Amino acid sequence: MRSVETVLFLVVLGTVVTAFAGRLRIPAPSLLVIAGLVAGLLPGVPAVRVAPDVVSLVVLPPLLYAASEELPWRDVRAVWRPVTVLAVGLVLASAAAVAAVTGAVAAVPASMAFVLGAVLASTDPVAVSALGRRLSLPPKVQALVQAESLFNDATSLVLFQIAVSLAVAGTAGNSAGGMLLHGAGQFAVLAAGGAAAGGVIAAVVIAVRRRVTDPVLETVLALITPYAAYVLGAALHVSPVMAVIVAGLIIGARRARITTAQTRLQLHSVYQTVIFLLESVVFSLIGLQLPALIRDLSHAEAWPAEALAVAGTLIATRILWVFPLSAVLQRRAGSRRPSWAVLAVVSWAGTRGVVPLAAALSIPLTTASGTPLPERDLIVVLATAVIVVSLIVQGLTLEPLARFAGIAQPGAAQHEETIARLRLAEASLARLDELADGDAAPDIVIDRVRASLQARMGHTRARIDGTRAPEPGGLTERELRRDLIAAENTELTRLYDSGTISAATRQRLQRGLDLETTRLSAEQH
Repeated sequence: MRSVETVLFLVVLGTVVTAFAGRLRIPAPSLLVIAGLVAGLLPGVPAVRVAPDVVSLVVLPPLLYAASEELPWRDVRAVWRPVTVLAVGLVLASAAAVAAVTGAVAAVPASMAFVLGAVLASTDPVAVSALGRRLSLPPKVQALVQAESLFNDATSLVLFQIAVSLAVAGTAGNSAGGMLLHGAGQFAVLAAGGAAAGGVIAAVVIAVRRRVTDPVLETVLALITPYAAYVLGAALHVSPVMAVIVAGLIIGARRARITTAQTRLQLHSVYQTVIFLLESVVFSLIGLQLPALIRDLSHAEAWPAEALAVAGTLIATRILWVFPLSAVLQRRAGSRRPSWAVLAVVSWAGTRGVVPLAAALSIPLTTASGTPLPERDLIVVLATAVIVVSLIVQGLTLEPLARFAGIAQPGAAQHEETIARLRLAEASLARLDELADGDAAPDIVIDRVRASLQARMGHTRARIDGTRAPEPGGLTERELRRDLIAAENTELTRLYDSGTISAATRQRLQRGLDLETTRLSAEQH
């Protein structure tokens, strides 16, 4: 019963805090962590203990799947080179740097220092993606930070599996460099195997969803897909996180072809609710659990200074990696070097969150011989403390940094969407003229629909020109309007495929067309 009360408390806390975060223009994950930390410090609040499987199996798969499904292949291909450098090279560099600093300041075995480095090597896709959308970052920068945060999760957790296996085997005397060399082959097998498992799940799900027409059944299939990918990856002893990410990317690329308008609307509503509940619980839990972990720590009173040293190491490593590597990549590509503003935002967009927490909580208690894993409690406290520092410090300052650097484009997305709406209306009007020439509908119906479309186009042009918009007029006939919606869908696909609009603009416009299609279907029945 206590666990049910805790979950309900976290959901209520998350709802209230998220509402205030929107009003205060503060990142919700950062404010949720602060609220959880304050709640955990209050007298009388019971200590919260979270089983590792709760975060890694219940919370992590749908959050990663939702973030990867939103990321189009087109954007991934455009930034694959810097993403590879960050998601692989920076993860390895961060893990090695943290391991070295932890071994020096905390005097823990090299194997456990490497475990902490692997835990903290990845950034948080949820917080970074949400902040990027609110800031209206340039599409390429948004794709870069979002793709990096997804793929470095997979890389760091594969590295974490290697580090834990070495620590449990009792290889405390090995150096971090030796462990990295020893695990290189295992890394390739885990990553490639996870990608293959995700591809298999995606192929099966796409084949099934093409034949399912019931929105309820399709919603259930969508909800269990990330868990199926995760479980298959774990069962095959490969990377379950890579399996979830690859499955999400493949299914997201085929989403428009395997779902109907009604199903897309239902899936959007259901997934938004699920993701909100999971984020509310897990980010509050990060802050709420830290005081309990500290109380359980029997020694090492110097942990605050050690945590700050590790957090500073992560930030410094990312900055020192992004700026020089960017110059090298741009020189090889022969293109213009990015401005300092882009590099500064990418360097600072390294908040830690759900993935490191899941990894830290899943560190085993004992070695292969049955003896307690050395300094496990200290490693978990340091990991959680660094996550809290990262979400508060970087999470609260990334938006001011982006605005100061002038990289945010708050009006660009709205202008792009307005232009796209005008193009859709023009495509619909052209299709209407074709139907009118073929006497497909009575003239009075054609005239009413044309008047409605012209009013809509006038309203859109007025928004572009900044003038007063004319009043919309006329009603549409559902049979005719359905045909015109098909023309608008075709034009929307053309605009996206040609690179005229971004994936976010396409998603917003697609939702509007889906709503109208669903309304017409409901009126018919």
